This record gives sequence, C-alpha cells and structure tokens, in this order.
Amino acid sequence: MSDLAEVHLLIVDDDERIRGLLQKFLIRSGFWVTVARDAAHARRLLTGLEFDLIVMDVMMPGEDGISLTRDLRTRLDTPILLLTARGETADRIAGLEAGADDYLAKPFEPKELLLRIYAILRRSPPPAPEAAAPKVLHFGPVRYDADRGELWRGDNLVRLTATEAALMRIFAARPGEPVSRSQLVEDLGRGTGKEGGPAQERAVDVQITRLRRKFEADPRQPRYLQTVRGAGYMLAPE
Repeated sequence: MSDLAEVHLLIVDDDERIRGLLQKFLIRSGFWVTVARDAAHARRLLTGLEFDLIVMDVMMPGEDGISLTRDLRTRLDTPILLLTARGETADRIAGLEAGADDYLAKPFEPKELLLRIYAILRRSPPPAPEAAAPKVLHFGPVRYDADRGELWRGDNLVRLTATEAALMRIFAARPGEPVSRSQLVEDLGRGTGKEGGPAQERAVDVQITRLRRKFEADPRQPRYLQTVRGAGYMLAPE
C-alpha cells in the first residue's frame, strides 16, 4: 500500500454529507478521490476516466447501485464495493450476484471501510503497463512539448491561455482517443467545484475553436484536432 496516492477511487452516493465525509477521510488516508452524486454522474466520469475501485451506495434515486453494478460488469473489471443502509442477506446476495466485490452495511466505521478497500486492492491484479504517450506531438510545422506544456511554431513559442493549455494537456495524454465534451467539462472543472451542463459544454466548443486557430492550417476544416461525431474531440498528431 505504499503508492496509495496513485490509487484512484470513485465514490458514488446521493447524500452530499456522506459524499463529502468519505472524500475527506479517504484523501486523508492517502487516496486520490473523485465523487459522483448519482449513477448518471458516475457514468459520465467513467466514460473517460479509469478508477482502481468504486465505492457505491445501493439506494440512490433513479438508477440504483445494484443496477449500475450489473451494467458496469458487462464492460469493466474495476472492483466495486457496495454501501447500503440495508444489511439483510437477500440484499447482500443481490449485490454480489450483480458483480460487486464486497458489501458494507450502513452505518459503518470508517476504519472498516478502509480495511475493506485495502483487502479488495490486494486481491486486484496490477494493471498492465501502458505505452507511454509521445512527449512531443507534431502538427505540420507546429509541435507540442508535452513535458513542458508548450506549443511551438519553429523557434516561436505559441501563447496559450490557461484553458487552452489545460485542453492540450488533456488531449496530449490520450492522442488518437476521442474525448467527450462532458468529459472535457469534468476534467477542466475538477478542483473548481463547478458543475457540468449544456452551457459549459458550449463553452468548451468555443475554446476548441480558439485552440484550433493556434495550429490548424484551416481551423474550419481541422486535420489535427478533429470532431468525432457522437464521441467528442480527438487529437490526431502526425
């Protein structure tokens, strides 16, 4: 457990107070923690982010935790720990049959949750090493130095606004992979407390248009920062 800062947990709970308490406790315990207020919010986060473990409440308005667990199990191997105010055997079995790795009834001691998280992580196989993203991306006469976060045209540094620089970091970390507008809103807003929505997604569209002007020969027909219909935007360097 020496690299907990690299372990990313997703907490899914409709109770804002519990969400906040769990987030603070687990961050203090050394984890990297993201929170979702319901199943729909969790689905948006899971579209583009990878987590090492999901801690999810069963009883939520709309789609419940067992239904979401069952669906996630058809496409994800991420360990899932279910939380519920009901501790009956039938509910525990339903959660485990849906694909959950463990089950903890509320109320519970935070220390017990921590021990269960440790136990699940010990049982989980280490992720396969990923190929490192290239450190310098080329867009015709323009290049992007991912380590420095700098865009260059020949010997001239291209000025990026803070938002443009953040977008380049997001895209450069996953070249050739579409990133949804909602995911960009989540990534750009992480740590600011801002909620996503149509207005924020439209603002992202505006920022993408401005960013294209920095390295596309014809921003109206982009070659390198492409629009992927139904999926979002994708950086396609040479």
